[in-house]
Amino acid sequence: MPEPSQNPPDVSAPKQGTVTRIRGSVIDAEFPSERLPRINDALLVDSGGETRLMVEVQEHLDRRTIRAVAMENTAGLRRGALVWPTGGPIRVPVGEKVLGRLINVVGSPIDRLGDFDPKVERWPIHRSSPSISDQDHKREVFRTGIKVVDLLAPLARGGKAGMFGGAGVGKTVLIMELIRSTVEKYSGISVFAGIGERSREGHELLAELSKSSVLGRTALVFGQMNEPPGARWRVGMTALTVAEYFRDVMRRDVLLLMDNVFRFVQAGAEVSGMLGRLPSRVGYQPTLATEIAELEERIASVAGASVTAIQAVYVPADDFTDPAVVETFRHLDSSVVLSREMAAEGLYPAIDPLGSTSVLLDPRIVGQKHYAVAQEVRRTIARYKELQEIISLLGVEELSAEDRRTVARARRLERFLTQPFLVTEQFTGIAGKSIALEDTVSGCAAILEGEGDAWTESSFYMVGSFEDARTKNTAARKERF
Repeated sequence: MPEPSQNPPDVSAPKQGTVTRIRGSVIDAEFPSERLPRINDALLVDSGGETRLMVEVQEHLDRRTIRAVAMENTAGLRRGALVWPTGGPIRVPVGEKVLGRLINVVGSPIDRLGDFDPKVERWPIHRSSPSISDQDHKREVFRTGIKVVDLLAPLARGGKAGMFGGAGVGKTVLIMELIRSTVEKYSGISVFAGIGERSREGHELLAELSKSSVLGRTALVFGQMNEPPGARWRVGMTALTVAEYFRDVMRRDVLLLMDNVFRFVQAGAEVSGMLGRLPSRVGYQPTLATEIAELEERIASVAGASVTAIQAVYVPADDFTDPAVVETFRHLDSSVVLSREMAAEGLYPAIDPLGSTSVLLDPRIVGQKHYAVAQEVRRTIARYKELQEIISLLGVEELSAEDRRTVARARRLERFLTQPFLVTEQFTGIAGKSIALEDTVSGCAAILEGEGDAWTESSFYMVGSFEDARTKNTAARKERF
Protein backbone atom coordinates (compact mmCIF):
# COMPACT_ATOMS: atom_id res chain seq x y z
CA MET A 1 0.00 0.00 0.00
CA PRO A 2 1.45 3.44 -0.84
CA GLU A 3 2.24 5.82 1.98
CA PRO A 4 -0.66 8.14 2.86
CA SER A 5 0.11 11.60 1.52
CA GLN A 6 -0.14 13.82 4.59
CA ASN A 7 2.07 16.73 5.55
CA PRO A 8 5.56 15.13 5.17
CA PRO A 9 7.11 14.41 8.58
CA ASP A 10 10.34 16.16 9.52
CA VAL A 11 12.45 13.38 11.03
CA SER A 12 14.73 15.87 12.78
CA ALA A 13 11.87 17.79 14.40
CA PRO A 14 11.99 17.93 18.22
CA LYS A 15 8.27 17.02 18.41
CA GLN A 16 8.79 13.41 17.36
CA GLY A 17 7.88 10.75 19.92
CA THR A 18 8.25 7.02 20.47
CA VAL A 19 5.79 4.18 20.85
CA THR A 20 5.60 2.99 24.47
CA ARG A 21 2.71 0.52 24.34
CA ILE A 22 0.71 -1.44 21.74
CA ARG A 23 -2.60 -3.18 22.41
CA GLY A 24 -4.25 -4.34 19.22
CA SER A 25 -5.22 -1.19 17.33
CA VAL A 26 -4.48 1.16 20.25
CA ILE A 27 -1.04 2.74 20.50
CA ASP A 28 0.48 4.85 23.31
CA ALA A 29 3.27 7.25 22.36
CA GLU A 30 5.47 9.51 24.48
CA PHE A 31 6.67 12.97 23.43
CA PRO A 32 9.65 14.17 25.56
CA SER A 33 9.09 17.82 24.67
CA GLU A 34 5.65 17.84 26.36
CA ARG A 35 4.26 19.46 23.19
CA LEU A 36 1.51 17.00 22.49
CA PRO A 37 -0.43 16.79 19.20
CA ARG A 38 -4.10 17.74 19.46
CA ILE A 39 -7.04 15.35 19.75
CA ASN A 40 -8.01 13.97 16.30
CA ASP A 41 -4.59 14.86 14.84
CA ALA A 42 -2.97 12.29 12.58
CA LEU A 43 0.42 10.75 13.41
CA LEU A 44 2.74 8.67 11.26
CA VAL A 45 4.43 5.72 12.95
CA ASP A 46 7.55 3.99 11.65
CA SER A 47 6.33 0.43 11.09
CA GLY A 48 9.67 -0.89 9.88
CA GLY A 49 8.60 -1.21 6.25
CA GLU A 50 8.36 1.04 3.22
CA THR A 51 5.21 2.74 4.46
CA ARG A 52 4.35 4.49 7.69
CA LEU A 53 1.33 3.57 9.80
CA MET A 54 -1.40 6.19 10.20
CA VAL A 55 -2.91 6.67 13.68
CA GLU A 56 -5.30 9.25 15.13
CA VAL A 57 -4.92 10.83 18.59
CA GLN A 58 -7.85 10.10 20.91
CA GLU A 59 -6.61 10.87 24.45
CA HIS A 60 -3.91 12.76 26.36
CA LEU A 61 -2.96 10.38 29.15
CA ASP A 62 -0.57 12.82 30.83
CA ARG A 63 1.66 15.76 29.88
CA ARG A 64 3.87 13.57 27.69
CA THR A 65 1.77 10.61 26.57
CA ILE A 66 -1.01 10.28 24.02
CA ARG A 67 -3.24 7.34 23.15
CA ALA A 68 -4.10 6.85 19.48
CA VAL A 69 -6.17 4.50 17.33
CA ALA A 70 -4.61 2.92 14.25
CA MET A 71 -6.24 3.28 10.83
CA GLU A 72 -4.32 0.26 9.48
CA ASN A 73 -3.10 -3.12 10.70
CA THR A 74 -0.52 -2.84 13.51
CA ALA A 75 1.09 -6.25 12.87
CA GLY A 76 4.88 -5.98 13.15
CA LEU A 77 4.83 -2.69 15.04
CA ARG A 78 7.31 -2.54 17.96
CA ARG A 79 7.88 -0.47 21.08
CA GLY A 80 10.37 2.32 20.56
CA ALA A 81 9.22 3.00 17.00
CA LEU A 82 9.41 6.68 16.03
CA VAL A 83 6.21 8.75 15.78
CA TRP A 84 5.84 11.99 13.76
CA PRO A 85 2.94 14.44 14.05
CA THR A 86 1.53 15.60 10.71
CA GLY A 87 0.32 18.92 12.10
CA GLY A 88 -3.39 18.26 11.65
CA PRO A 89 -6.13 15.67 11.06
CA ILE A 90 -6.06 12.99 8.38
CA ARG A 91 -6.19 14.71 4.99
CA VAL A 92 -7.78 13.03 1.97
CA PRO A 93 -7.87 13.89 -1.75
CA VAL A 94 -10.94 15.75 -2.98
CA GLY A 95 -12.26 17.06 -6.26
CA GLU A 96 -12.76 15.60 -9.71
CA LYS A 97 -9.66 13.41 -9.41
CA VAL A 98 -11.49 11.10 -6.97
CA LEU A 99 -14.43 10.49 -9.32
CA GLY A 100 -14.37 6.96 -10.68
CA ARG A 101 -11.84 5.97 -8.02
CA LEU A 102 -11.93 3.68 -4.99
CA ILE A 103 -10.12 4.99 -1.90
CA ASN A 104 -9.72 3.97 1.75
CA VAL A 105 -10.12 5.93 4.98
CA VAL A 106 -6.76 7.77 4.63
CA GLY A 107 -7.35 8.62 0.98
CA SER A 108 -5.06 6.01 -0.57
CA PRO A 109 -6.35 4.43 -3.80
CA ILE A 110 -7.22 0.73 -3.53
CA ASP A 111 -8.40 0.19 -7.11
CA ARG A 112 -4.95 -0.54 -8.60
CA LEU A 113 -5.24 2.45 -10.92
CA GLY A 114 -2.17 4.22 -9.54
CA ASP A 115 -1.53 6.90 -6.92
CA PHE A 116 -3.02 10.38 -6.98
CA ASP A 117 -0.97 13.29 -8.24
CA PRO A 118 0.94 14.81 -5.26
CA LYS A 119 -0.54 18.20 -6.24
CA VAL A 120 -4.15 17.02 -5.78
CA GLU A 121 -6.04 19.12 -3.23
CA ARG A 122 -6.56 17.51 0.19
CA TRP A 123 -8.99 18.37 2.97
CA PRO A 124 -8.99 17.32 6.65
CA ILE A 125 -11.68 14.76 7.50
CA HIS A 126 -12.67 16.60 10.70
CA ARG A 127 -14.67 19.68 9.72
CA SER A 128 -17.54 21.71 11.13
CA SER A 129 -21.02 21.61 9.66
CA PRO A 130 -22.30 24.78 7.94
CA SER A 131 -23.79 27.33 10.30
CA ILE A 132 -27.58 27.38 10.57
CA SER A 133 -27.73 30.76 8.79
CA ASP A 134 -25.86 29.31 5.79
CA GLN A 135 -27.97 26.17 5.48
CA ASP A 136 -30.77 25.87 2.95
CA HIS A 137 -33.97 24.64 4.64
CA LYS A 138 -36.15 24.55 1.52
CA ARG A 139 -38.27 21.36 1.35
CA GLU A 140 -38.22 19.69 -2.06
CA VAL A 141 -39.04 16.09 -2.98
CA PHE A 142 -36.19 13.93 -4.29
CA ARG A 143 -37.77 11.48 -6.72
CA THR A 144 -36.22 8.03 -6.86
CA GLY A 145 -38.39 6.19 -9.39
CA ILE A 146 -39.17 3.55 -6.74
CA LYS A 147 -42.96 3.45 -6.36
CA VAL A 148 -43.39 2.66 -2.69
CA VAL A 149 -40.70 5.16 -1.61
CA ASP A 150 -41.99 8.05 -3.73
CA LEU A 151 -45.61 7.42 -2.69
CA LEU A 152 -45.40 6.67 1.05
CA ALA A 153 -41.99 7.90 2.26
CA PRO A 154 -40.80 10.61 -0.17
CA LEU A 155 -37.17 11.58 0.26
CA ALA A 156 -36.11 15.18 0.78
CA ARG A 157 -33.66 16.77 -1.60
CA GLY A 158 -30.87 17.93 0.66
CA GLY A 159 -32.26 15.80 3.51
CA LYS A 160 -31.38 12.56 5.27
CA ALA A 161 -33.15 9.25 4.70
CA GLY A 162 -32.56 5.94 6.46
CA MET A 163 -33.31 2.42 5.24
CA PHE A 164 -33.81 0.18 8.24
CA GLY A 165 -33.84 -3.59 8.16
CA GLY A 166 -32.35 -6.78 9.51
CA ALA A 167 -29.99 -9.10 7.67
CA GLY A 168 -31.02 -10.26 4.20
CA VAL A 169 -34.05 -8.06 3.54
CA GLY A 170 -32.54 -6.06 0.67
CA LYS A 171 -30.86 -2.90 2.03
CA THR A 172 -27.75 -3.10 -0.17
CA VAL A 173 -29.76 -3.92 -3.31
CA LEU A 174 -31.97 -0.89 -2.64
CA ILE A 175 -28.89 1.33 -2.22
CA MET A 176 -27.38 0.03 -5.48
CA GLU A 177 -30.68 0.67 -7.30
CA LEU A 178 -30.78 4.23 -5.98
CA ILE A 179 -27.28 4.86 -7.31
CA ARG A 180 -28.27 3.59 -10.75
CA SER A 181 -31.65 5.33 -10.99
CA THR A 182 -30.99 8.67 -9.30
CA VAL A 183 -27.49 9.47 -10.56
CA GLU A 184 -28.69 8.90 -14.13
CA LYS A 185 -31.74 11.11 -13.50
CA TYR A 186 -30.03 13.93 -11.55
CA SER A 187 -26.90 15.35 -13.13
CA GLY A 188 -25.06 15.43 -9.81
CA ILE A 189 -22.25 13.64 -8.06
CA SER A 190 -22.56 10.42 -6.08
CA VAL A 191 -20.33 9.51 -3.13
CA PHE A 192 -20.63 5.99 -1.72
CA ALA A 193 -19.32 5.14 1.75
CA GLY A 194 -18.90 1.42 2.38
CA ILE A 195 -18.66 1.17 6.17
CA GLY A 196 -17.72 -2.35 7.27
CA GLU A 197 -18.59 -3.72 3.83
CA ARG A 198 -17.66 -7.21 2.73
CA SER A 199 -15.04 -7.32 -0.03
CA ARG A 200 -17.53 -9.22 -2.21
CA GLU A 201 -20.11 -6.42 -1.90
CA GLY A 202 -17.54 -3.79 -2.80
CA HIS A 203 -16.44 -5.78 -5.85
CA GLU A 204 -20.06 -6.26 -6.98
CA LEU A 205 -20.81 -2.55 -6.59
CA LEU A 206 -17.70 -1.55 -8.56
CA ALA A 207 -18.56 -4.03 -11.32
CA GLU A 208 -22.18 -2.83 -11.44
CA LEU A 209 -21.17 0.82 -11.71
CA SER A 210 -18.51 0.03 -14.32
CA LYS A 211 -21.17 -1.54 -16.56
CA SER A 212 -23.40 1.52 -16.25
CA SER A 213 -22.53 5.08 -17.17
CA VAL A 214 -22.43 6.46 -13.64
CA LEU A 215 -18.96 5.40 -12.40
CA GLY A 216 -17.38 8.53 -13.86
CA ARG A 217 -19.61 10.65 -11.55
CA THR A 218 -19.17 8.47 -8.47
CA ALA A 219 -16.50 8.42 -5.76
CA LEU A 220 -16.22 5.23 -3.70
CA VAL A 221 -14.80 5.21 -0.17
CA PHE A 222 -14.42 1.87 1.59
CA GLY A 223 -13.53 0.73 5.10
CA GLN A 224 -13.83 -3.02 4.71
CA MET A 225 -15.03 -5.49 7.31
CA ASN A 226 -11.54 -6.99 7.75
CA GLU A 227 -9.92 -3.62 8.48
CA PRO A 228 -9.21 -2.32 12.01
CA PRO A 229 -12.11 -0.63 13.82
CA GLY A 230 -10.45 2.78 13.47
CA ALA A 231 -10.73 2.58 9.68
CA ARG A 232 -14.40 1.58 9.83
CA TRP A 233 -15.04 4.30 12.40
CA ARG A 234 -13.64 7.16 10.30
CA VAL A 235 -14.49 6.11 6.73
CA GLY A 236 -17.84 7.93 6.92
CA MET A 237 -15.95 11.15 7.75
CA THR A 238 -13.73 10.63 4.69
CA ALA A 239 -16.74 10.22 2.40
CA LEU A 240 -18.42 13.29 3.93
CA THR A 241 -15.30 15.36 3.28
CA VAL A 242 -15.30 14.33 -0.39
CA ALA A 243 -19.01 15.25 -0.64
CA GLU A 244 -18.50 18.60 1.13
CA TYR A 245 -15.86 19.67 -1.39
CA PHE A 246 -18.27 19.15 -4.30
CA ARG A 247 -20.97 21.04 -2.38
CA ASP A 248 -18.89 23.98 -1.10
CA VAL A 249 -16.30 24.52 -3.85
CA MET A 250 -17.84 23.12 -7.04
CA ARG A 251 -21.45 23.96 -6.04
CA ARG A 252 -22.73 20.59 -7.21
CA ASP A 253 -25.64 18.55 -5.85
CA VAL A 254 -24.32 15.42 -4.16
CA LEU A 255 -26.01 12.09 -3.43
CA LEU A 256 -24.27 10.56 -0.41
CA LEU A 257 -24.95 6.86 0.18
CA MET A 258 -23.81 5.00 3.29
CA ASP A 259 -23.93 1.25 3.78
CA ASN A 260 -24.23 0.93 6.63
CA VAL A 261 -24.45 3.26 9.60
CA PHE A 262 -24.74 0.47 12.16
CA ARG A 263 -21.19 -0.70 11.26
CA PHE A 264 -20.01 2.84 12.07
CA VAL A 265 -21.63 2.59 15.50
CA GLN A 266 -20.23 -0.91 15.97
CA ALA A 267 -16.69 0.27 15.12
CA GLY A 268 -17.10 3.15 17.58
CA ALA A 269 -18.06 0.65 20.30
CA GLU A 270 -14.93 -1.40 19.55
CA VAL A 271 -12.73 1.70 19.70
CA SER A 272 -14.40 2.80 22.94
CA GLY A 273 -13.73 -0.58 24.51
CA MET A 274 -10.08 -0.57 23.44
CA LEU A 275 -9.67 2.91 24.94
CA GLY A 276 -10.92 1.56 28.25
CA ARG A 277 -14.20 3.46 28.48
CA LEU A 278 -17.02 1.90 30.49
CA PRO A 279 -19.83 0.66 28.23
CA SER A 280 -23.27 2.24 28.36
CA ARG A 281 -26.72 0.86 27.47
CA VAL A 282 -26.73 -2.61 25.84
CA GLY A 283 -22.93 -2.47 25.76
CA TYR A 284 -22.70 0.53 23.43
CA GLN A 285 -20.12 3.29 23.91
CA PRO A 286 -21.07 6.13 26.30
CA THR A 287 -20.43 8.59 23.45
CA LEU A 288 -22.98 6.95 21.10
CA ALA A 289 -25.28 9.98 20.68
CA THR A 290 -22.34 12.36 20.18
CA GLU A 291 -20.65 10.21 17.54
CA ILE A 292 -23.83 9.80 15.49
CA ALA A 293 -24.58 13.53 15.78
CA GLU A 294 -21.04 14.46 14.62
CA LEU A 295 -21.58 12.42 11.48
CA GLU A 296 -25.23 13.31 10.77
CA GLU A 297 -25.09 17.06 11.45
CA ARG A 298 -22.42 17.54 8.79
CA ILE A 299 -24.91 16.31 6.19
CA ALA A 300 -26.47 19.63 5.25
CA SER A 301 -27.33 21.74 2.23
CA VAL A 302 -26.34 25.30 1.43
CA ALA A 303 -27.84 27.77 -1.04
CA GLY A 304 -27.35 26.45 -4.54
CA ALA A 305 -25.95 23.02 -3.62
CA SER A 306 -27.35 20.10 -1.66
CA VAL A 307 -26.11 16.91 -0.04
CA THR A 308 -28.85 14.28 -0.07
CA ALA A 309 -27.96 11.37 2.21
CA ILE A 310 -29.46 7.90 1.94
CA GLN A 311 -28.22 5.54 4.64
CA ALA A 312 -28.71 1.84 5.14
CA VAL A 313 -29.06 0.95 8.82
CA TYR A 314 -28.79 -2.65 9.98
CA VAL A 315 -31.29 -3.45 12.73
CA PRO A 316 -29.78 -6.08 15.05
CA ALA A 317 -32.18 -8.99 15.63
CA ASP A 318 -34.93 -6.87 14.01
CA ASP A 319 -35.10 -4.87 17.26
CA PHE A 320 -36.10 -1.30 16.43
CA THR A 321 -35.67 -0.30 20.09
CA ASP A 322 -31.90 -0.89 19.86
CA PRO A 323 -30.11 2.30 21.05
CA ALA A 324 -28.08 2.63 17.81
CA VAL A 325 -31.26 2.46 15.71
CA VAL A 326 -33.17 4.88 17.97
CA GLU A 327 -30.36 7.46 17.91
CA THR A 328 -30.11 7.29 14.13
CA PHE A 329 -33.89 7.77 13.76
CA ARG A 330 -33.65 11.15 15.49
CA HIS A 331 -31.67 12.75 12.66
CA LEU A 332 -33.71 11.63 9.64
CA ASP A 333 -36.31 13.27 7.42
CA SER A 334 -37.50 9.96 5.92
CA SER A 335 -37.43 6.45 7.35
CA VAL A 336 -37.84 3.49 5.01
CA VAL A 337 -38.45 0.30 7.01
CA LEU A 338 -37.84 -3.06 5.35
CA SER A 339 -40.02 -5.97 6.45
CA ARG A 340 -38.82 -9.55 6.83
CA GLU A 341 -42.40 -10.83 6.38
CA MET A 342 -42.74 -9.09 3.02
CA ALA A 343 -39.34 -10.41 1.92
CA ALA A 344 -40.47 -13.93 2.85
CA GLU A 345 -43.55 -13.46 0.62
CA GLY A 346 -41.38 -12.31 -2.28
CA LEU A 347 -42.76 -8.75 -2.23
CA TYR A 348 -39.68 -6.77 -3.30
CA PRO A 349 -38.66 -4.14 -2.48
CA ALA A 350 -39.72 -5.40 0.94
CA ILE A 351 -40.64 -1.93 2.23
CA ASP A 352 -43.24 -1.83 5.00
CA PRO A 353 -45.94 0.62 3.82
CA LEU A 354 -47.15 1.16 7.38
CA GLY A 355 -43.79 1.51 9.14
CA SER A 356 -42.16 3.84 6.59
CA THR A 357 -42.61 7.56 7.23
CA SER A 358 -41.52 10.95 5.92
CA VAL A 359 -41.88 14.54 7.07
CA LEU A 360 -42.49 15.47 3.42
CA LEU A 361 -45.75 13.52 3.21
CA ASP A 362 -47.72 16.71 3.68
CA PRO A 363 -50.38 18.10 1.29
CA ARG A 364 -48.60 21.47 1.28
CA ILE A 365 -45.46 19.80 -0.12
CA VAL A 366 -46.58 16.81 -2.21
CA GLY A 367 -50.02 18.08 -3.18
CA GLN A 368 -53.51 17.12 -2.04
CA LYS A 369 -54.00 14.22 -4.50
CA HIS A 370 -50.72 12.49 -3.64
CA TYR A 371 -51.37 12.90 0.08
CA ALA A 372 -54.96 11.61 -0.13
CA VAL A 373 -53.99 8.54 -2.19
CA ALA A 374 -51.07 7.74 0.14
CA GLN A 375 -53.29 7.96 3.23
CA GLU A 376 -55.97 5.78 1.63
CA VAL A 377 -53.35 3.19 0.59
CA ARG A 378 -52.11 3.07 4.19
CA ARG A 379 -55.66 2.82 5.58
CA THR A 380 -56.56 -0.02 3.20
CA ILE A 381 -53.43 -2.05 3.94
CA ALA A 382 -53.79 -1.41 7.69
CA ARG A 383 -57.36 -2.74 7.60
CA TYR A 384 -56.13 -5.83 5.75
CA LYS A 385 -53.52 -6.45 8.47
CA GLU A 386 -56.23 -6.17 11.14
CA LEU A 387 -58.35 -8.77 9.35
CA GLN A 388 -55.54 -11.27 8.72
CA GLU A 389 -56.06 -13.13 11.99
CA ILE A 390 -59.80 -13.53 11.30
CA ILE A 391 -59.02 -14.73 7.76
CA SER A 392 -56.51 -17.31 9.01
CA LEU A 393 -59.02 -18.67 11.57
CA LEU A 394 -62.36 -18.48 9.74
CA GLY A 395 -61.53 -17.81 6.11
CA VAL A 396 -62.16 -14.77 3.93
CA GLU A 397 -65.73 -15.94 3.24
CA GLU A 398 -66.77 -14.97 6.79
CA LEU A 399 -65.96 -11.32 6.22
CA SER A 400 -68.51 -8.72 5.20
CA ALA A 401 -68.72 -7.74 1.53
CA GLU A 402 -67.00 -4.42 2.26
CA ASP A 403 -64.14 -6.09 4.15
CA ARG A 404 -63.68 -8.67 1.37
CA ARG A 405 -63.42 -5.82 -1.12
CA THR A 406 -60.88 -4.04 1.13
CA VAL A 407 -58.77 -7.22 1.44
CA ALA A 408 -58.79 -7.78 -2.33
CA ARG A 409 -57.70 -4.22 -3.04
CA ALA A 410 -55.05 -4.25 -0.30
CA ARG A 411 -53.49 -7.41 -1.76
CA ARG A 412 -53.46 -5.80 -5.22
CA LEU A 413 -51.88 -2.65 -3.79
CA GLU A 414 -49.15 -4.68 -2.07
CA ARG A 415 -48.31 -6.38 -5.35
CA PHE A 416 -48.54 -3.17 -7.37
CA LEU A 417 -45.97 -1.57 -5.05
CA THR A 418 -43.44 -4.27 -5.95
CA GLN A 419 -41.03 -3.33 -8.71
CA PRO A 420 -38.35 -4.92 -10.91
CA PHE A 421 -34.95 -3.28 -10.33
CA LEU A 422 -32.27 -2.40 -12.84
CA VAL A 423 -29.59 -4.05 -10.70
CA THR A 424 -31.46 -7.36 -10.43
CA GLU A 425 -32.19 -7.89 -14.12
CA GLN A 426 -29.48 -10.55 -14.46
CA PHE A 427 -31.00 -12.57 -11.59
CA THR A 428 -34.73 -12.21 -12.29
CA GLY A 429 -34.80 -11.92 -16.07
CA ILE A 430 -37.28 -9.03 -15.68
CA ALA A 431 -36.27 -5.66 -17.13
CA GLY A 432 -35.83 -3.04 -14.41
CA LYS A 433 -38.11 -0.02 -14.40
CA SER A 434 -38.04 3.47 -12.94
CA ILE A 435 -41.58 4.78 -12.44
CA ALA A 436 -42.73 8.40 -12.51
CA LEU A 437 -44.52 9.54 -9.36
CA GLU A 438 -47.60 10.58 -11.36
CA ASP A 439 -47.96 7.03 -12.72
CA THR A 440 -47.64 5.58 -9.22
CA VAL A 441 -50.29 7.89 -7.75
CA SER A 442 -52.75 7.36 -10.62
CA GLY A 443 -52.22 3.57 -10.54
CA CYS A 444 -52.91 3.34 -6.81
CA ALA A 445 -55.94 5.59 -7.18
CA ALA A 446 -57.30 3.30 -9.91
CA ILE A 447 -56.89 0.21 -7.70
CA LEU A 448 -58.59 1.97 -4.77
CA GLU A 449 -61.50 2.88 -7.03
CA GLY A 450 -61.91 -0.77 -8.01
CA GLU A 451 -60.71 -0.60 -11.60
CA GLY A 452 -58.58 -3.73 -11.17
CA ASP A 453 -61.01 -5.75 -9.02
CA ALA A 454 -61.70 -8.25 -11.82
CA TRP A 455 -58.01 -8.73 -12.64
CA THR A 456 -55.85 -11.48 -11.16
CA GLU A 457 -53.51 -10.49 -8.32
CA SER A 458 -50.52 -11.73 -10.32
CA SER A 459 -51.25 -9.06 -12.95
CA PHE A 460 -50.01 -6.42 -10.49
CA TYR A 461 -46.86 -8.26 -9.37
CA MET A 462 -43.51 -6.87 -10.58
CA VAL A 463 -44.93 -4.39 -13.08
CA GLY A 464 -44.26 -0.71 -13.63
CA SER A 465 -47.34 1.39 -14.27
CA PHE A 466 -51.04 0.50 -14.03
CA GLU A 467 -51.11 0.16 -17.82
CA ASP A 468 -48.38 -2.50 -17.57
CA ALA A 469 -50.65 -4.42 -15.20
CA ARG A 470 -53.52 -4.07 -17.68
CA THR A 471 -51.32 -5.46 -20.47
CA LYS A 472 -50.16 -8.35 -18.26
CA ASN A 473 -53.75 -9.20 -17.32
CA THR A 474 -54.87 -9.14 -20.98
CA ALA A 475 -52.01 -11.44 -21.96
CA ALA A 476 -52.86 -13.85 -19.13
CA ARG A 477 -56.51 -13.99 -20.26
CA LYS A 478 -55.50 -14.79 -23.84
CA GLU A 479 -53.26 -17.64 -22.62
CA ARG A 480 -56.10 -19.04 -20.50
CA PHE A 481 -58.62 -19.02 -23.31
